[in-house]
Amino acid sequence: MTAAAHVRQLANGEFAIHSLDDHLLSVARLAGHFAEAIQGGPWAELAGVWHDLGKYQPTFQRYIASASGLDAHIEAPGRVKHAIAGAIHACRQSGPYGQLLAYLIAGHHAGLPDWHPGEAAGAALSQELQDEQATLAQATAGGAPQAILAPGIALSRPPIRNADQLHFWLRMLFSCLVDADFLDTEAFMADARGEMRGGYPEITVLREAFERYMARRFTVADTPVKRLRGEILASCVARAAQAPGLFSLTVPTGGGKTLASLGFALHHAQGHGLRRIIYVIPYTSIIEQTADVFRELFEGIDPSPVIEHHSNIEAENETAKSRTACENWDAPIVVTTNVQFFESLYAARPSRCRKLHNIANSVVVFDEAQLLPPEHLAPILDALRQLIEHYRVTVVLSTATQPELHKTRSDAFGRVRLPGLGEARELAPDPARLYRQLERVSVSLPDSSRQRCSWQVIAGELAEQQRVLCIVNRRDDAATLWGLLPEGALHLSARMCGAHRAEVIAEVRRRLIALEPVRVVSTQLVEAGVDLDFPVVYRAMAGLDSIAQAAGRCNREGCLPQKGRVVVFNPPKPSPSGLLLKAEQAAEVVLSGASGEPLTPLQFGRYFDCFYGGVNSYDKERVMELLQRDAASGQVQFRSAAQGFRLIADEGQRQVMVSWGEGHSLVEQLKQIGPNRDLMRKLQRHTVSLYEYQWKRLLASGDLEWHGDFLIQKSDALYDPVLGLLPDVPDYAPASLVV
Repeated sequence: MTAAAHVRQLANGEFAIHSLDDHLLSVARLAGHFAEAIQGGPWAELAGVWHDLGKYQPTFQRYIASASGLDAHIEAPGRVKHAIAGAIHACRQSGPYGQLLAYLIAGHHAGLPDWHPGEAAGAALSQELQDEQATLAQATAGGAPQAILAPGIALSRPPIRNADQLHFWLRMLFSCLVDADFLDTEAFMADARGEMRGGYPEITVLREAFERYMARRFTVADTPVKRLRGEILASCVARAAQAPGLFSLTVPTGGGKTLASLGFALHHAQGHGLRRIIYVIPYTSIIEQTADVFRELFEGIDPSPVIEHHSNIEAENETAKSRTACENWDAPIVVTTNVQFFESLYAARPSRCRKLHNIANSVVVFDEAQLLPPEHLAPILDALRQLIEHYRVTVVLSTATQPELHKTRSDAFGRVRLPGLGEARELAPDPARLYRQLERVSVSLPDSSRQRCSWQVIAGELAEQQRVLCIVNRRDDAATLWGLLPEGALHLSARMCGAHRAEVIAEVRRRLIALEPVRVVSTQLVEAGVDLDFPVVYRAMAGLDSIAQAAGRCNREGCLPQKGRVVVFNPPKPSPSGLLLKAEQAAEVVLSGASGEPLTPLQFGRYFDCFYGGVNSYDKERVMELLQRDAASGQVQFRSAAQGFRLIADEGQRQVMVSWGEGHSLVEQLKQIGPNRDLMRKLQRHTVSLYEYQWKRLLASGDLEWHGDFLIQKSDALYDPVLGLLPDVPDYAPASLVV
C-alpha cells in the first residue's frame, strides 16, 4: 500500500488516502513559494521534503491505519514519533546547514525546540538528534523513496549579516513550513475550509475605496482642526512614494492619525508592491474601534478585507472566513495587538508562528507607539530592525508623543544598552507647527511634587464644574474619588466589564452632546482611542505621554470659544514603585525645568530620554541572550526565549464572567447548555480579569464558583452597578494600576 500522510473517511464509508510522497512534495513547493519573500526558497523547500520523513516507518503506517479506522484489525501501536527522523536526515545530508533545518523539521508539530536542555518543557534538540537515530533507520527501511531522501536541492548561505539574526530568519522559515503543512493537510482533510481562504481585493481596489470614502465624508473642512487633518493626510499621501523603511507620524491627539496613516499605507503599498497593511495597537478596545472605522470605510467590498486578531474569546465581527484568515494573516488589512504581534515574532509554537511569513512585504503601523513596554524594548527593536532590513517591511511609528526609538542608548561608560532603530522619516508636515496650531488647551501644573492634594479637595473642585473628566492612576483611587462626588457622577475602570464600560461611555457622550452636567472619574482606559471631548480635564501626575493623552480628551474638536483647561495635580500618594513611578518622576524632572507650553515634541523627547534612562533592563527576561549567545554554533534556545517573552505577565490572572446586565442570562445559558462560539463571543463583553490572589480569595469566600473551566460570579452583591467587580478589595499588584 502507498505510504499515507493522512487518511479521511468519506460520506459513503470508504477512505481517501493522502499519499505521503504527494504531501511531502506539495508542502515543499508551497513552503518554497512562501519563502521566496524572505530569500529562503530552497531552505523551506528542503524542510518541506523532509518534514514528515518519519511517517514512512512501518509502525507509523500501522498507527495511522488503526487510528483512522482504515484497518480496524490492526492493533494500534500508540503514538509514533516521526518528526525527528527528517531532522536527523537533514543533519546527515547537509552538515551545519542541516542542523539549522533540524529545528524546523523537529518542531513542526511540537514547536521550535531548545538546543540545550533548559527550563522550558520539551526535549532538547541536541539530545533528540542523538537518541532517536532508530526512527530514521526505520523510515528508510519503510520505503522512503530516493527522490525524497535526496531531492537534489542545493542550499546557499542564509541571507543574513551575522549570527545574531539567525533565530529570526529560522523562525520565518519555520512559518513558511508550518503554514504550508497546515494548508496542504487542510486541502485534503477539509475541502470546505480551504474554500474560505483567499479571494481578497487587491491593494489598488482598497486605495480607490479609501479615496472615495474620504471625498464623500470630508468634503467640507469647516473648522481649523478639520483643515489641519486634511493637510496631514495630504502630507502622508505625498510622502508615500519614498522607499520602504522606517517612518514616524507625529501628530497631536485629535489630528486624524488613523486615517492619515491608512492613506499613507495604501498608497505606499501600491507603489512598492507590498502585500498587506498591519495595524498594531496596544489595547483590545482600540482594536475594535479601529477595525470598525476600517470596515465602514470598505463597506460594500466582499469579502471584507479587514480582520481583527486579538485575545478576546471571540471577536464581535468575526466570520468563518475572517476566523480562518486569522490563522495565517492571509488578508489585506490586519488589526492586532502589541501582544499578538511581538509574542508571535518570538513564539515557538507552530500555531503562533504560522502567520509570520505574511508579515514580510507589508506596511506595519504602530498606533500609540509610546506604549511599547520599556522592559522588552531590546527584543522589540531588534525585531523591527530585522523586519525593515531583511524582510521589506515599512514600519510607521504613529503617536502624539514619539518615544525616541531611533536613538541608541548607552550607560555612563559608553557601553550600548539599547541599539536604536536609526532615523525615521517624518510623514507629518512640521510637527512643531502642528502642535502650535492644534494647541486647544492650557495646562496648569503643581508647583512641586511635595504639593499634594487630598481627594476631598479634588472632589470639591470637580463638583464646581458642570462637565469635567478626572483621570487617576489606580482603580482604588477612582472608586474613592467617585464616592466623594455629587450624585450622578460616572465611573470608569477595568473593574467594570466591557459591556458596562461601553454603556457608560455612551452615556457620557450623550450628556456631552446634550450639554448636560457630566462628571466622570476614570482610570487610564479613556486615554487612548476613546473619543471624548470635555471642556475641563483633571489628571493625576503621571508620565508626560499620559498627560498628553489626557489633554487629548479636552477641547478635542477645538470648538470652545477659548482654550480647554487641563489641571495636573499630585494625588495623596505617588505611584507605586516600578515603571509607573519612573514615568511620574521623569515627567516631574522635565516639567520642573520647563518654560512655556509643556506638551511639545521637544519636551516629549526630553521626557523619554529621562524615562528610558531610568529603566533597569530593556530585556528583563534575557531573551536576546538565549537566542544569540551560541548562535554562531547554530545553537539557539527557541522555546526558553518564547517562554520568557511575555509583554504582559499574566501572574495567574483569570477572566471572571459577571452577571451585569445581559451577563446574568448569558451565564445561565452557559450553565445549562455549555460553551458554544456565539455564546462565548457574547460573554466576552461580560468578563473582568482578576489576579490570582483576588479570585482565589473570592472562591474561598463563596463569591465565585467554577463551572467547568470558567470562573463565574456567584454572589449577586459582588458586582457593584457603578464600580464593577471587587470595589472593596484593594489592588496590590502594580500592573493592575494601569486601567
